Amino acid sequence: MNYYNSIVETIGNTPMVKLNKIFKGIPGTVLAKVEYFNPGNSTKDRMALKMIEDAETAGILKPGGTIIEGTSGNTGMGLALTAIAKGYRCIFTMADKQSQEKINILRAVGAEVIVCPTNVAPDDPRSYYSVARKLNKEIPNSIYPNQYDNPSNAKAHYLATGPEIWKQTEGKITHYVATVGTGGSMCGTAKFLKEQNPKLVTVGIDTYGSVFKKYKETGIFDENEIYPYLTEGFGEDILPKNVDFSVIDSFIKVTDKDGALMTRRLSREEGMFVGWSSGSAVHGALEYAKEHLKQDDVMVILLPDHGTRYLAKVYNDNWMKDHGFLETRMFASTARDIIQSRNGKDSLCTVANKAKVSEAILLMNKEGIDQIPVTEGEHFVGSVSSSMLLEKIMEDPELKNKAITEVMDKPMQFVAPDSTLDVLSSFLNKENKAVLVRDENQKVHIITRHDVLKAISS
Repeated sequence: MNYYNSIVETIGNTPMVKLNKIFKGIPGTVLAKVEYFNPGNSTKDRMALKMIEDAETAGILKPGGTIIEGTSGNTGMGLALTAIAKGYRCIFTMADKQSQEKINILRAVGAEVIVCPTNVAPDDPRSYYSVARKLNKEIPNSIYPNQYDNPSNAKAHYLATGPEIWKQTEGKITHYVATVGTGGSMCGTAKFLKEQNPKLVTVGIDTYGSVFKKYKETGIFDENEIYPYLTEGFGEDILPKNVDFSVIDSFIKVTDKDGALMTRRLSREEGMFVGWSSGSAVHGALEYAKEHLKQDDVMVILLPDHGTRYLAKVYNDNWMKDHGFLETRMFASTARDIIQSRNGKDSLCTVANKAKVSEAILLMNKEGIDQIPVTEGEHFVGSVSSSMLLEKIMEDPELKNKAITEVMDKPMQFVAPDSTLDVLSSFLNKENKAVLVRDENQKVHIITRHDVLKAISS
């Protein structure tokens, strides 16, 4: 009889499928490594199993233990399936930007899920990284695999994904493209492939709001590159140890919108019902191929996961329209359009964190503005508004002689220049009265609710 002893034995050996319509007219052969054929519907199954097997071998994980991990969803699914096969308990922390489908799927396979805020620093005690570490310390006989820094992550792809691609292409692969998040699927695979052919070109796909591309090109970890983005599963505000920049030849950044639209194209034009990061990978690969691919080249693109994770987002027309990703949206203008309409006349006013409250009030009165970002050197560390200062000074008149740092609110959020009015309006509320935008020349601009209303009415 031909059967498997458990579901985890079906991990790997996913098919390679040629992309026909999307790359029509592009020289060379473009193939997709379709990872949703793994039992957990994503490439993360590979490294989830490897991390647990290596922990068992090392004696770190014992029978009846608990697996605790911070995940965007797919790693959690792989760990949950492994836990079912091996008899472990699972607790996962997730950022609140992840789709509800991912949360529901994890709970469906018996995992406990704790949802944490997205827009906090990685070392903030509320972040999904910190909460996972805290639980690991508190719960006996538990492990925190830490997919970001665990070498078993990249090793799983070095031992399996890379060899599979090499065999499936008969060694003819010339280009490998993958999104970069924890770094495992890109770097483990790339390391193996480059050992077989040092001339092979690897292209990492990054997202706006992530630090990878600039770090690769300059060696600088620039916090100014970090701002909220919607795409799930890749890009980071940290440098995971599994990201080996030496095996990534170049990076291409892809916007939330471009990735989402390409995801839908893959379903409709290629019959591949894939996830959002897959669309981002293909969009970036297409941009690269237009300039660099030659007739005899063979490009392989890793498609990480399945479309079921994104039914309420990318595959939901209303959600797409609300975020300005469909051309039928009501308000097509973007943050970049608002900035350009000022014709270079918008000089951003800021106040130093050591300045007195009275100085901030004088500046707001002089410039006729209601809110000001607070800076410490080149960093944006807080914000103040006229309404907030008035309320606090009425309670304590002496407050005007104190330093701004004692009364300031949280920093204004940075958003991408391509954010539409729909997206901008979703960020602007009672708590966030303005957002910041960094343009291509690294100049920072402020956008308020008044700016959005003006753009809508124009």
